[in-house]
Amino acid sequence: MNESARPAQRRGRKQRSTGFVVLITMLIALVLVGATVLGLFLAGWRYIKLNFDDGSFVKFLGRVDSTGTLSKGNLYYSDGSSAEVDMANNKITYSNGNVYEGTLSGLRRHGQGKMTYASGDVYEGNFTNDEIDGYGTFKFANGDSYTGNLKNGKMDGEGSYTWSDGSVYIGSFADDMKNGYGKYIWADGSSYEGYYVNDLKHGSGTYILTNGDTYVGDFKKDMRSGKGVYTWQNGDVYDGEFVDNKINGWGTYTWAGGRQFTGLWENGKIVVTQTDDTSTDSPEPDPEPTE
Repeated sequence: MNESARPAQRRGRKQRSTGFVVLITMLIALVLVGATVLGLFLAGWRYIKLNFDDGSFVKFLGRVDSTGTLSKGNLYYSDGSSAEVDMANNKITYSNGNVYEGTLSGLRRHGQGKMTYASGDVYEGNFTNDEIDGYGTFKFANGDSYTGNLKNGKMDGEGSYTWSDGSVYIGSFADDMKNGYGKYIWADGSSYEGYYVNDLKHGSGTYILTNGDTYVGDFKKDMRSGKGVYTWQNGDVYDGEFVDNKINGWGTYTWAGGRQFTGLWENGKIVVTQTDDTSTDSPEPDPEPTE
């Protein structure tokens, strides 16, 4: 027998022996992993991933009860946030300190619920597919409150906002701002009722000042601009044009006693009159209060 062939045979047996050991090790590892997974499954642990139409998802890792219903576990969201969920008590505690208590559907807030934020703000009302959506009430940590319609977490539709100082706005909202028709009552008693665009008085409206003066007419970007009638508390009246809260343009000024004249104003000062009235009276309305 050729003695030179024996080392090669020994190497072959050694390689086959090493491969066999690796294979056995892998099989044992697979069995252990399988046994662990089976043990966790039998103990009620589950991993579930839910994908939604908007491309977002939520993953659940936790336990189920004896009926197979999700019980307690951790949630992992597509935006990187996480939370602990207690399905039995309809409660989700988020990693940022926010807490939700209410109806859940598919691991998402859906229906009536209460959201307590770490900031101290509290919302109670309707949720749709994990978003604040519908009718509800916000109570803010600074003392303000809002009751009305919301869309995607923002004030949208008819509602009422009350500030901590007692001021109130009742009317239309869009994108978290006063938009459309509404009435604002300040804590000092002054009020405005009319149209808003992006939180600014814009369009026709009525402004009642604390001193008793009244303006009825056009507004532009929160100022009296356009046609309007300004009535002073003493009975004097100006009917004409305004620009940036001042009488500016043609108009008629009528004193409480009935005397009047028509003329042209610039920045609240008379520059031209159409009558023979030589009165030195200079009708200048008080500046408009600001919100």
